[in-house]
Amino acid sequence: MIQFKEKSRKQGEDVRTGLMTYPVLMAADILLYQADLVPVGEDQKQHLELTRDIADKVNLEFGGKGWKKRGGRGGRVFKIPEVFIPPAGARIMSLQDGTAKMSKSAENDNSRINLTDTPDIIASKIKRCKTDTVEGLEWGNPDRPEASNLLTIYSLCTGKSKDEVISECSSMRWGGFKPLLTDAIIEHLRPLQSKYAELMADQSYIDAVLDKGAEAASMTADKTLADVRDAMGFVAPFRTRT
Repeated sequence: MIQFKEKSRKQGEDVRTGLMTYPVLMAADILLYQADLVPVGEDQKQHLELTRDIADKVNLEFGGKGWKKRGGRGGRVFKIPEVFIPPAGARIMSLQDGTAKMSKSAENDNSRINLTDTPDIIASKIKRCKTDTVEGLEWGNPDRPEASNLLTIYSLCTGKSKDEVISECSSMRWGGFKPLLTDAIIEHLRPLQSKYAELMADQSYIDAVLDKGAEAASMTADKTLADVRDAMGFVAPFRTRT
């Protein structure tokens, strides 16, 4: 898998077990809650393919008429989830390297925009982000990954189409575009940050929502787990009375 190959190169001989178990655990999280549609970035597409393969295998081996003959409900054990990849912005790249994915786990905090970054911090990060020395801005040039990435972020934050962005920004220099991008990001995050501050001020409400969500999630998960055990022939252990 691409993710394993990329991260194992960075970790060298100290490849962690979590790197190998993560795709299967991700599949378990999806299948446990019988998801219909899973929104992911382009780099996670292989993990969804693995999830679908696992679901297909379990349904074929343990579901269908065979399950019904064994006294179960029959049919599919797991739903086969569909992948949803947004048409734009499916993979936002680092502010410090237009060829590397923006990641919350990256050591350099300047490589990403955090959802709770203040306007001053956002301005500082955009001011320091990597660009190039080419005049004008363009989308899709493989030799200018930073230009494509920053224009994509601007498009997503403003809701403008690629053509609209190119029409507005193609003749700009970086010195003129960066403040424009900064303002767009700040305004895009403002409603989210306002709601975040409002929610964080009422911890009891957050706890109540989490409790309600956990209860609903547990009902779905418990039913799925019971179906899997039933379909695969697992039963409660027999205990003799003493």
